[in-house]
Amino acid sequence: MRRTTASSSCPAGERSPNPSPRAPIGRRRPLTGSRDAIKTRSGARRWWKEAQEGAAIDAAGLPYAAAPAGPTSYGMRMLSIFISDQAYTLRRVDDLLNQQAPDASHSHALLAADLFTKARDWHIDSVKSVGKNSSHTEDGSVNIYPIMLRVSVTQDNALTVKVGKKDNSSENFRRANKILTADSEPVHIWDFSGRTTYILMNAWNRMPHDSKYDSKSADHEMPLEIHIYDLSKPVANGADGKRDGLALTLGGSVFSNGSITDMDLDSSSGRSKQVGSGLRGLDNLGNTCFMNSAVQCLAHTSKLVDYFLGDFCKEINTHNPLGMKGELAYAFGDLLRKLWAIDRTPIAPRQFKAKLARFAPQFSGFNQHDSQELLAFLLDGLHEDLNRVKCKPYSEAKDSDGRPDEEVADEYWGNHLARNDSIIVDICQGQYKSTLVCPLCKKVSVTFDPFMYLSLPLPSTTMRTMTITVFSTDGTTGPSPYTVSVPKSGDTRTLINALSNGCSLRDDERLLVAEVYNNSIIRYLDEPSEVISLIRDGDRLVAYRLPKDSEDAPIVVFRSQRMESSLSSFGRKSWKTFGTPLVSSLPDDTVTGSTICDLFLKVMTPFRVSKDDVSDADERIGESSLVNETADTDMSTDTSEQTSLNNNTLEDETGTEDAMQFFLTNERFPDQRMKIEMDQPITVKGPLKCLHVVVCWQDDGLEQYNLSSLDSLPEIYKAVLFSRRPQDTCSLYACLEAFIKEEPLGPEDMWYCPGCKEHRQASKKLDLWRLPEILIIHLKRFSYSRYTKNKLETFVDFPIHDLDLSKYIGHRCQQIPHNYRLYAISNHYGSMGDGHYTAYVYDERKKGWYDFDDRHVGPITEDNIKTSAAYVLFYRRIQEDSLDTGTDRDSDIPT
Repeated sequence: MRRTTASSSCPAGERSPNPSPRAPIGRRRPLTGSRDAIKTRSGARRWWKEAQEGAAIDAAGLPYAAAPAGPTSYGMRMLSIFISDQAYTLRRVDDLLNQQAPDASHSHALLAADLFTKARDWHIDSVKSVGKNSSHTEDGSVNIYPIMLRVSVTQDNALTVKVGKKDNSSENFRRANKILTADSEPVHIWDFSGRTTYILMNAWNRMPHDSKYDSKSADHEMPLEIHIYDLSKPVANGADGKRDGLALTLGGSVFSNGSITDMDLDSSSGRSKQVGSGLRGLDNLGNTCFMNSAVQCLAHTSKLVDYFLGDFCKEINTHNPLGMKGELAYAFGDLLRKLWAIDRTPIAPRQFKAKLARFAPQFSGFNQHDSQELLAFLLDGLHEDLNRVKCKPYSEAKDSDGRPDEEVADEYWGNHLARNDSIIVDICQGQYKSTLVCPLCKKVSVTFDPFMYLSLPLPSTTMRTMTITVFSTDGTTGPSPYTVSVPKSGDTRTLINALSNGCSLRDDERLLVAEVYNNSIIRYLDEPSEVISLIRDGDRLVAYRLPKDSEDAPIVVFRSQRMESSLSSFGRKSWKTFGTPLVSSLPDDTVTGSTICDLFLKVMTPFRVSKDDVSDADERIGESSLVNETADTDMSTDTSEQTSLNNNTLEDETGTEDAMQFFLTNERFPDQRMKIEMDQPITVKGPLKCLHVVVCWQDDGLEQYNLSSLDSLPEIYKAVLFSRRPQDTCSLYACLEAFIKEEPLGPEDMWYCPGCKEHRQASKKLDLWRLPEILIIHLKRFSYSRYTKNKLETFVDFPIHDLDLSKYIGHRCQQIPHNYRLYAISNHYGSMGDGHYTAYVYDERKKGWYDFDDRHVGPITEDNIKTSAAYVLFYRRIQEDSLDTGTDRDSDIPT
């Protein structure tokens, strides 16, 4: 009997549910590009050698002798059906290379998929050319028997091969033992695929770094599935040429741990088409929905599917210090192959989860995580494991120095590709332009950096709502709160400009913004470049309208106090500060106590009660003050001046006693105060040119004014619990605009200016320069601060069929279209603590969308895929011919 076998060195994955071996023995499968193949028995070597010579196949093999690892009696093979695992040892037999030792009659050849295909095709063509039947059944009709093996390396560099009954059907388990254990005859296996060499090298790389290395450990066993192609038995395919509902074609199988995906062969191009649906769910192992969502999106990225279903092992870079010795790539490849298997039962991705936890401890355990963070780690890890660059050259980044952007961008991109070259770079990496401008010396720095995905802020996350109370200093209007929207990354200048527009500030006015705490001004926002992110929502800000021409003039700050009793003083009364401080600008000439009094009465005008409510005592105070003023000064008695004189009632000694008194205080020592006499000249000292005056109100004075508005200063932003607010909406293009908008760097991201030789809070602007074939867009829904975590439920309206990024590209390359079509979405529902992830994926063959909710997979209409839960969007570039016809012909999903 003649057999051929296909095998693959799949990554260390989970134990297979073994759907294919459970199928009836001798299940007939088409035969094409399998990864590896084996020819067995006496005619096998001759069959392979004939093909090598006839088809000029250049491949060298390494011979191994197979023997049972335990007792070697013949009865052992018969008893193996009652044993869970049967182990065999493979040792190199280098004498066979020089033909110094006879080859065994039971000899098997382990071939790569392309070699097996070439050999088979040569034999088929040779049979047709001579016009006779072949004894080797070279019509392409075969029986296939999948066998799962687990291979490890011993300390003496031998290979241990285990065949387990849990991994294989009972019949296939017996068949595997029969092949590896001959009747007192030696068994030789010639490896022409290089798989055994890779397994040995992988073990050697791990042994020096792992003092506890144990070849018998399941973590160090590599699953290896072989397919036995039985060419000796005739095919009972019946008249319709079908088996299990699938056509018998001259095709092949793509294999994975315990599962087989049928392929058809495209006769025109020789390219295989996937028959497996890919609509296979993933079990939730405990808060692993974030992982399932990200994996399903990547597993339906067409170029990755083709790559990992192909011979990706040859590009594994085990010597990359930034990689994971290829283990992450093997684990992902193994999981992807299972997802594209014929079997539709859900998969438990335990081994893939274990690999993640091993190389990224943040994903260990069963806590909820961020699918975008997992996606970023996985793409970067796959890139390093598959990096084709074995020795990275050193390259120094150079500044633009006025050179054309095209030249600088190509230089940066060339340096990047010299160190990074993988399938991930080929399809997922793009380049953006970063421009920094120093606010002082105006030095411009331009760099071009690669990106794996775009993290776009939502417009609602970039803007901040702030409420500020504006006070007049000329007594014309009372305090008014204004609510403005400013960028979260903005500065004081941005805030003042927005507030000036909001309160309709006149051209001859300016705003002095201050923060009030405990009825006192604690700081002024007078530094234009100070970031407003330092201002908390619970803070209280005020703004005073001052004359513009008095920008350098001194100001006076009035703080009000009144007598109140307190429990700490056992009911005794003391002076307590109340209300919001008021501000006025001082004149340039001599300042006296009367000047201070006049300024205060002027700013208090909006708070004065109507004349009908003025007490008789207040009227008497007004009359007395008017007489005194008329005797000392020669002033006109028009209506406005009489009103001013009435307001100056407190200058009378009796009026001051009954209404209020003024005291000068020290800002640093507020308890130190000096009473202000009306005729006392006052000198403004200090670099700030600011007078601090305490106004001590008497009961009679408080009755003349309504000061309630001074006690109700609103906060910057007050969130209302359990309040329903209209859902924010925006377009994806608005998110892109926010991404490329120029903004100042935060205080924690200061830029070292080469011109100033100091760190500066420069302005930064990003521009897209070149886009990848697969564009991944991350919507920044989550915000973190020192005290809070928040998720934005903003509905983002994103294009499905044609995302046009032409106007956002700085590099206007006419050969490459900048139009994209959506093919996958990672969704997040709920809050940050107890949310849930799902995925929407477009199936090219069925022309419809599918909802992947852990192990559950079902169709969903295109109208329902746009939700406020969209978190990560996956776009694929539309080729020019598709744009011309209005359809997407860039469909690389195997069909």
